[in-house]
Order: sequence, then C-alpha cells, then structure tokens
Amino acid sequence: MTVYDELVARGLIAQVTDEEEIKELINNGKAVFYIGFDPTADSLHVGHFMALCLMKRLQMAGNKPIALIGGGTAMIGDPSGRTDMRQMMTVETIQHNCDCFKDQMSRFIDFSDGKALMVNNADWLMNLNYIDVLREVGPHFSVNRMLTAECYKQRMERGLSFLEFNYMIMQSYDFYALFQKYGCNMQFGGDDQWSNMLGGTELIRRKLGKDAYAMTITLLLNSEGKKMGKTQSGAVWLDPKKTSPYDFFQYWRNVADADVIKCLKMLTFLPLEEIEAMEKWEGSELNKAKEILAFELTKLVHGEEEATKALDAARALFAGGAAAEIPTTHLSEEDFTDGSIDIITMLTKAGLVPTRSEGRRAVEQGGVSVNDEKVTDFKAVFDMSAFEGEGLVVKRGKKNFNRICM
Repeated sequence: MTVYDELVARGLIAQVTDEEEIKELINNGKAVFYIGFDPTADSLHVGHFMALCLMKRLQMAGNKPIALIGGGTAMIGDPSGRTDMRQMMTVETIQHNCDCFKDQMSRFIDFSDGKALMVNNADWLMNLNYIDVLREVGPHFSVNRMLTAECYKQRMERGLSFLEFNYMIMQSYDFYALFQKYGCNMQFGGDDQWSNMLGGTELIRRKLGKDAYAMTITLLLNSEGKKMGKTQSGAVWLDPKKTSPYDFFQYWRNVADADVIKCLKMLTFLPLEEIEAMEKWEGSELNKAKEILAFELTKLVHGEEEATKALDAARALFAGGAAAEIPTTHLSEEDFTDGSIDIITMLTKAGLVPTRSEGRRAVEQGGVSVNDEKVTDFKAVFDMSAFEGEGLVVKRGKKNFNRICM
C-alpha cells in the first residue's frame, strides 16, 4: 500500500485538486507541505491532533512539513464556524501563544537538520503595504465568488466585518509566500478551509503562471476534529498543566462506540490490519479498543511512562480499588472556611466542573460521590481533617475522578 493509499484507507482525505500529481509527490517523498495553526490559545488542543498526526505520518515517509503559525492571521481572526467575531488579541499574547505551540509541536515533528520548518506568517503579513495588497493581490479575487464561501455565507445574516472578510485573502497569500520562500508545493487543511485554500492555489497560478506548481488537499473530518477538542468542561488540551495525562487518557477512553475505530485509523500509528481486526469486536472487547486508543494517544502526547500511569490508575478505579496515580488536587488552609470546605468548592478546585452552578446541578442530579458515597446536598461540607493522608476521592459521574488532599 502506498503512502497516499494509506491516507485514503485511514479516512483522512476528503477532496484533492489533482490526485495523480499529489500521489506522485507524497509517495516519493517530494511533498513540501504546510498546515496552519492560529495561536488563539497558549496550548494546542485535541482539535489540532489530526493535523499533527498527519504531519508526523508524512514526515516519516520522507516528505517535508512546514508548521505555519498564524501570528499574522490571528490579528484578524478566522470567521469559519463562528457566529460572532473573535476577541482581538494583543501582539504580546499572540507571540506567547506561538512560543507555546512550538514546544508542543516538537513532540510530533522532527525539526532538526532541515527535516521540517516552523514559520510565522507575521514575518510577511505584518510588513505588507495596504496599497500594494490592493494592487497586487486584490485583482485576483472575485467578491462575488468569495461571498459564496461557506465560512462567509453563514455570517452574512448576523454581520460580517470587513476585517474578517480579508481572512481569505491573508490565508491565500500565505500559500503564495510559502511557495516562493520555501518551495512549498502542497497545503493541507480542514474541509471548512476549502475555499480559503483554493484561493491560495488560484493566487499562485494567476500571479506566477500555470506552470507554478501548487496542490491543495483537505482533510476529512478535520472540522469534526475541532469539535472533538470540546467537552462539557471546556477544551481538552495537549498541555499537561491544562489537561492532565490522566484526564487526557480518560477523554479518549470515553469516546463513543461509533467513533473508536475511526479514531484509531486517523490518529494512531497502529497497522491498519490490526485496527481492522478490531472492527469485529463487540461489548467488552470494544472497551478494550477504547483503552488501546487512549493509551496510544496519551503515549504520543505525554510519553509512555505517563500513559502507563494513566492506564493503571483507570483500571484500578474501575475495579473499585485505590490508585495513587489519579489526578490529585492539593488544598491549603486558605481553601477552608472555619475548618471546612463545601462540595461545590471541592468540585471546582478539582476541575471536575467549570462553574459552581454546574457543580450544584451535578450534585442535585445525583452525579457526585465522595469515597464512593453519593452526595445529594449541594451544601454538604467536609472537615479539614478528612483530607489528611490519602485524602478523599471525588467522582463526577462514573468516569471523572480526582483525589483531593492536603
């Protein structure tokens, strides 16, 4: 099976502009491709996972990835999939987020010896002259055609700012700049980015002629991948300070039955034959497949040691035993009022609920227990002495745990 055939078999490819040429490049390690990441937070999340795994997969096949950090486009904000305008970020915040992205991407991609590049589109976008953009780039874009793009259509009724309207032009210019600076001949992105990406291909061909070599590929379900990074309690981050390795493991351990095989194919590096054998699994065997998925992805992000700890902790808790490696929250005396702390504060401190109101709902609905005893009174309090030694294991639902101690 060729590299491209495996991408198709794993369900990664949705649309391409020139399949035969793309096969030639990818299968022979000649692709210099980029994927863009807008630094809207100080950590990558699960929604970026598919792109990172794809970059690693193609680099292993001899192709050269370019990780494009959107320090410039983040100044505008991508309107795709949004019902309102993004909050404007300062230059300092954007730069901090870019630095965080670089550290995390290095776990997936080998940037040594020119095997991959990491570039920031602020390097060219921030220096563009407005009149020059109008004259040199503007003539190659049809407003009528731009307005047919899905990312703009869904915003027309609520209002689309002129600032956001320029995002497509800026993203298209990225491909043009990367083509000229680094010989980038291919771009990848989510199916929600298709219009923006076609704009980049068209800009290269219009400005540099039909012989200019530029390909476009979109990734199947990348839009869904962004949704996978969201849960009731917020985003699932790759930064262990924001989402612990155990919580990361548990997120993947709890994927829907219908999604586990799809995730194994798209996100892990297990052989396809091994994954296809799991398609026949049912019942408890399907839970084993989820455990394999969670372990493989936690190992990829946090290392094998942390993945093993998370696996052991999850097994111990599901077996009804104690586990030293479950996520732990340490309280100080300042967290107590008159020597006690209420259950809602415990839930929020442990990160089991994002707000006090959601904590109250969880208690009232019977979804909270402490040391396996259900708590039904949202005003319940616990003395400081209860948190000494092993502390208390607080559960929300059947699958979210945290040990709280002093």
